[in-house]
Amino acid sequence: MQTRNYLLYDVFTTGRLAGNPLAVVLDSKGLDTAAMQAIAREFNLSETVFVLPPDNAKHRARIRIFTPDYEMPFAGHPTVGSAIALADLAGETAGIFVLEENIGPVRCAVSRHDGATFAEFDLAKLPE
Repeated sequence: MQTRNYLLYDVFTTGRLAGNPLAVVLDSKGLDTAAMQAIAREFNLSETVFVLPPDNAKHRARIRIFTPDYEMPFAGHPTVGSAIALADLAGETAGIFVLEENIGPVRCAVSRHDGATFAEFDLAKLPE
């Protein structure tokens, strides 16, 4: 099996080993749904994100969100964590970009103030 790089983030907290943990699997191209589900089950976190190339070149990335049991069309904590992870990887201190999720495009903004990192998002449509 090919190895994959991943990041672990603590979301919605000001400290390490607190908040809501998130695994972000980088360069997930070539993984099928069953493989993503198996990896998410192995991490056994509330959610695991898989980063893929975007369908629209103007967008930052496509992300797929999995719990240990199923795929989700959208979730707030994985969106926030993914936005911060992608900004970190790009070396950005602030930025606005779009993530493609199963619910549709999600506009994200990342900023840093006083040593803390913040992210927010706008939804094109509300989850059902």
